[in-house]
Amino acid sequence: MFPSHKIENALSRIQNFIIKTPLSYDSKLNVFFKWENLQRTGSFKIRGAFNKILSLTDTEKSLGIIAASAGNHGQGVALAAKTLNIQSTIFVPANAPKTKIEAIKDYGANLISVPGGYEEAEKQALHHVSKSNAAWISPYNDLLVIEGQGTIAIETIQQLMVFSQEAGNLYWLVPVSGGGLISGIAAYVKQNFPNHHIIGVQPKTNAFMFDFFYKGTQNNTISKSSIADGLEGKVEDNSITMPLVKEYVDDIILVSESEIEQAIAYTWANYGQKIEGAGAVPLAAMLSGRFAKRPALLIVSGGNIDNHIFTGIKEKYKHVI
Repeated sequence: MFPSHKIENALSRIQNFIIKTPLSYDSKLNVFFKWENLQRTGSFKIRGAFNKILSLTDTEKSLGIIAASAGNHGQGVALAAKTLNIQSTIFVPANAPKTKIEAIKDYGANLISVPGGYEEAEKQALHHVSKSNAAWISPYNDLLVIEGQGTIAIETIQQLMVFSQEAGNLYWLVPVSGGGLISGIAAYVKQNFPNHHIIGVQPKTNAFMFDFFYKGTQNNTISKSSIADGLEGKVEDNSITMPLVKEYVDDIILVSESEIEQAIAYTWANYGQKIEGAGAVPLAAMLSGRFAKRPALLIVSGGNIDNHIFTGIKEKYKHVI
């Protein structure tokens, strides 16, 4: 059991460093949207980063911190480190979106680009950690990071009261990769609102947690490039998120690349919100009909998408949306 009071403690710890992002309701779709794309750094990742880094001892902070990231986690770690006057080093895959890489640099982190994808960046980062005394800030395999991400659930529950949402019948659709976000949200929701349902959504191109959830292994899962770059990559072996997902998550569903692109275009056309692929997967599941139950609540996890990709998607689907 993951004590939900620790998530409440995390919110008290980080609330002065984050934004309480808006919740909106679309009566046509009977869907709520939690807009974490409007969070500082454009992603929910800052929540876990601050909660972990604020929990370090003064000695640990003085030795610096290290992280690996495809972009959003790196931004959260870099901003938290800058805010707290801590030296940070972020290892990123060479193919990470330029928008995210430039933002990490702007926050003052020491950036190290690694050939290959996220797995290669993480391996080099962990090797560097093993040779130094710096603190490792995992994007998901850390209880303090998970507790920070779970603060979204507390905020959302409070905001739902404004809409007089009945507490016993709600489906939460949450992007899933390593499982830090969905573990934190699910642990809080399931312990306080056991009749709610937690549904993970993942791109077909990176069905690692899906395969673990349904097959018990991700050893034969293949990773391909995805418009949802923030959801790429294998889950770390023996990650603490795996048993949490098994315990608290009801289902994981997969969406295609075209469905994710259409959700990005739909969000801009109907809500005026610019979101990235990882943040679009819950809506992709709804619009495609892969998930049809209502009322639903979608966690829009981030909005950091390269401008040329975003422009191309809008143009591609302008006659469809």
